[in-house]
Amino acid sequence: MKKQNTLVSILIINFNNAKLLKRSIRSCINQTYKNIEILVYDDKSTDNSLEILKSFKKNKKIRFFLNLNKKKLSPALNAMNGYIHLFKKSKGSIICFLDSDDYFKKNKVLEVKNSFKSKNFKFIQNLPLIKNKKKLKIGKNKNNPFSYWPYFAPESCISFKRDLMLNFLKVNNSYSNKFSDIWLGFRLGVYAFFKIKKFHTINKPLTIYESLGESKKYSRFNKNWMRRRKESFEYLKKITNNKKILKGNFDYIITNFLTKIYK
Repeated sequence: MKKQNTLVSILIINFNNAKLLKRSIRSCINQTYKNIEILVYDDKSTDNSLEILKSFKKNKKIRFFLNLNKKKLSPALNAMNGYIHLFKKSKGSIICFLDSDDYFKKNKVLEVKNSFKSKNFKFIQNLPLIKNKKKLKIGKNKNNPFSYWPYFAPESCISFKRDLMLNFLKVNNSYSNKFSDIWLGFRLGVYAFFKIKKFHTINKPLTIYESLGESKKYSRFNKNWMRRRKESFEYLKKITNNKKILKGNFDYIITNFLTKIYK
């Protein structure tokens, strides 16, 4: 009996992004690796995103879901709940995230699938090809020597094994509506890198990342930026269940100091 190819699930989050949504979905359809399913979650868009989704209705690889939750949450928590909803509806043993303003290179899924097959990784990120004002720039896997964190790529660059997410959800459940500025991609990266230590980077730009500019709300070193940074450290302590993991860490000390100044 012929062994069946690994099913890869691509999960797309959309909010008022009708102009780029079609491009995002088509980049998935056009993958060189064909055993995929595409699940799209629309977070109460008010533009014509729904019409775009309906135009793909005949494609059996695509399913879409609408956010019917009336509860108001932060953008990060909204997106996280959307991805988790899609994950529970998905069937693939490998999961890829994609924001609707970004898109994949044609060989992205094949590269990711082969990387998981060759090593016992649970979480893989690839480099982004950053698109900013029609210019393209490859994101660099370069870490700040004074930072505790590894390089974490945008959510559209991350992929993981199904069992990683299942185990992560058990740990993250207590914090699912906490840490309002912490995105799911970051949470998964922290879990994979610090907790289970099965984290890998493909040093190739396999995702075109549409840089729409960092919100002024989170400009580097302003009050909101520092608050999010402090949340990141607090989340790390919770997810690893290790209060001493940051003891004496310079980056953590500076973050706490500056956060107090901004209060």
